[in-house]
Amino acid sequence: MFKKTPATLEVRVATPDDVPGILSLIARAYPGFGNYSAGQVSGQINNFPEGQFVAVLGGEIVGYCASSRIDEAIALAPHDWATITGNGFGSRHDATGDWLYGIEMAVDDRKRGLRIGKRLYEARRVLAERLELRGIVFGGRMPGFSKVRAKVDGPDDYLARVAAGEFRDQVISFQLSNGFSPMGVLPQYLPYDKASEGFAAHMVWRNPYVDPNEPPAFRVPRHVESVRLATVQLQARAVKDFAEFVQNVEYFVDVAADYRSDFVVFPELFTMSLLSFEKQELSPMEAIDRMTEHREPIVRELSRMALRYNINIVGGSHPTRTEDGSIQNVAYVCLRDGSVHAQEKIHPTPNEAYWWKIKGGSSVDVIQTDIGPVGVLICYDSEFPELARRLVDEGARIIFVPFCTDNRQGYMRVRYCAQARAIENQCFVVLSGNVGNLPGVDNMDIQYAQSCILTPCDFPFARDGVAAEASENIETLTIADVNLADLTWARAEGTVRNLADRRFDLYRIDWHRSPPRDVPPPEDRPRGSKAPGGG
Repeated sequence: MFKKTPATLEVRVATPDDVPGILSLIARAYPGFGNYSAGQVSGQINNFPEGQFVAVLGGEIVGYCASSRIDEAIALAPHDWATITGNGFGSRHDATGDWLYGIEMAVDDRKRGLRIGKRLYEARRVLAERLELRGIVFGGRMPGFSKVRAKVDGPDDYLARVAAGEFRDQVISFQLSNGFSPMGVLPQYLPYDKASEGFAAHMVWRNPYVDPNEPPAFRVPRHVESVRLATVQLQARAVKDFAEFVQNVEYFVDVAADYRSDFVVFPELFTMSLLSFEKQELSPMEAIDRMTEHREPIVRELSRMALRYNINIVGGSHPTRTEDGSIQNVAYVCLRDGSVHAQEKIHPTPNEAYWWKIKGGSSVDVIQTDIGPVGVLICYDSEFPELARRLVDEGARIIFVPFCTDNRQGYMRVRYCAQARAIENQCFVVLSGNVGNLPGVDNMDIQYAQSCILTPCDFPFARDGVAAEASENIETLTIADVNLADLTWARAEGTVRNLADRRFDLYRIDWHRSPPRDVPPPEDRPRGSKAPGGG
């Protein structure tokens, strides 16, 4: 009897787990071009999950095509690649867009002849038909243009002669054979594409099943993607040993899990209670150095709790010694699938840098969880809008802000900025802070907090943009349900559409991955108390 063998070539929707394989493919397919960052590919997948496809052969990714939905007025008008793709993150995706826009197409040169590109185009076409979009549009490279530059009267003439069959272009001829037609030439589409001299063919395929004269009427369905969030406003208290501290933390994890929360969030530097059982007085540097010794057991216990209680834990932050010997303030996110993720604080406050010599990190990226991508900005980082915007470009819909502030002014800086991040990025922001004090621990003299769960300000959300908030300066657990689908609606059909209305033609964020510069405060400028300084 004939035995069915498994398929060796599969075209499927891309997932976040495919990001390393996609980056490897891009490097092979376009060796003369700079590659995407992992965050850009994550953004493409997270912003429009059903619009990204991979071709997999023998377990290896050998093809990738990325796309987003775009409004006709933008898709059919002159544009460049960086503007229409949201700088490569796919963050211009419009859930009500009536055209499918091709962001990327890459095929492994070693696998030519297997019609991988044709299969990917067909997957894109099926998606456009299923969504009843008007068609597919993109800018196609013209790599043969520079070779015959002297024989043609500019890029428009070259494109027309390729379409007429007089010249063959490796890319454009393939797209023509797959049913696409040129609308014209896009100048400065990819300025670094030397073979095309920056030009691209504005290619289009029109869906034959959609009447071009009928106005589109796409609406975002008002369904429910409920997530329950819990934030701990933690009382700083002396403990006799490590076990007692873990018991205090586990109490709140247990309660949050009893309420079936998806996430529980602890404050920045919530582990400083571990200094309370030291036998001798420590200087600020000695204290922070001692704290780094607790990193491994802290992460191990948080991960154990996440698994035991089936809850995702945002573990505030903890001082961590890095491989080069410096100390960073790092948030450890322990997920209920057993994975552990770390997000360093990018901007130490002046007090952190002066008293504790804490250095800033150099990367901020989303963390993939079972409810989708999330981000973490530790306290002061929430006051830098570029960081939150990068996380949202990568697909984050919830941003967690563990904080530690010693007075109301510091708290209000964090609170006001967090509310601004929720509005300008149309996302949820969760704050978690410490209260009380730790006698004998110089660094934690006083604390001020009012932890909260913040929303955008529009019709589906709470009237004042606050889903829930704790009473000031008391230990408590604050819980709220939020609907991620409301964010999708607000971004596409809200009263204001901050993400969609960005002027990518005027400004964008470019992330440089150079090592952070060490610029400590001048030695003659101590910053008041030895408290972190908070936001």
